[in-house]
Amino acid sequence: MITHRSLLRHEALLALILAVALAVLAFNNDRFFTAANLLNQGRLMTEVGLIAVPMTFVIVTGGIDLSVGSIMGLCAILVGVFWQWVGIPLPLAMALCLIVGTLAGLVNGIIITRFRVPPLIATLATLALYRGLAEGISQAQSVRGYPDWFFVLGQGNVLGIPTQLWLFVVVAAIGFFVLQFTAFGRAVYAIGNNEAGAEFSGIDVVRTKVLIYAASGFVSALAALVFVSRVSTTRSDMGSGIELDVITAVVLGGTSIFGGRGLIVGTLLGLCLVQVLKNGLALSGVRGDGTIVIIGFVLIAAVLISNLLRRYSED
Repeated sequence: MITHRSLLRHEALLALILAVALAVLAFNNDRFFTAANLLNQGRLMTEVGLIAVPMTFVIVTGGIDLSVGSIMGLCAILVGVFWQWVGIPLPLAMALCLIVGTLAGLVNGIIITRFRVPPLIATLATLALYRGLAEGISQAQSVRGYPDWFFVLGQGNVLGIPTQLWLFVVVAAIGFFVLQFTAFGRAVYAIGNNEAGAEFSGIDVVRTKVLIYAASGFVSALAALVFVSRVSTTRSDMGSGIELDVITAVVLGGTSIFGGRGLIVGTLLGLCLVQVLKNGLALSGVRGDGTIVIIGFVLIAAVLISNLLRRYSED
């Protein structure tokens, strides 16, 4: 049964805002609400969406991962280096890329849990470290000439749907199931609500956090493969600034930056709203800086209204 409290949830509010934005933008531009345009926007938002799934876990625990863009850039350049410069077969190079991303995330988790470094400081440091490694390895050179089969991941279609969208759906479904229906997901919420209490209740806080940051690194590497496949080249600056887009989608989706609250569904709604606004405003002739201002306003307004409605629902 739908109650007034369930209707006041942040996710319900966000879905309403998204519906209004879709209606207004479709009315203003007849090129917006077409299957071709919407599928193309789905293709473009996949890299951010992939990383946003594990980032939801990270932020629910009360943490943050600013290094995801640098991990993405490092793995993007490494897949080209392993394949073209070292001579490793491309499928193996892709697998090694995923391993490197996972290890990079694992390093983040170990620094945060074993050395008690705040996540903001730890991942800010590794952001610089991984980006520096990417630039040092690439020496400002790009890698091109990938085989045609590799482009299926970023440019192909399966049943009329972009290939990477299917991949995103799988990752999002796994994230949703784990966070909502497993003991691991309950541990994530417990850590975010009260880390000390979670530890006293028998939850292995260190192991849980390390696994989450390792997963964040793995998915960042996966996003790197999708990105390289989509743009047909490898550069060390890939992923620069993507961490801000990811965090915006997660926080806009209702995940509390203080931990303990958040849903994958909310993250998906936040992701879709940001992409819809970017695309719709661009088609309407709004310049890039104007789009940023509007998205910032929507983010602030959604959070403020959600907080007011939550207080009302609790009274």
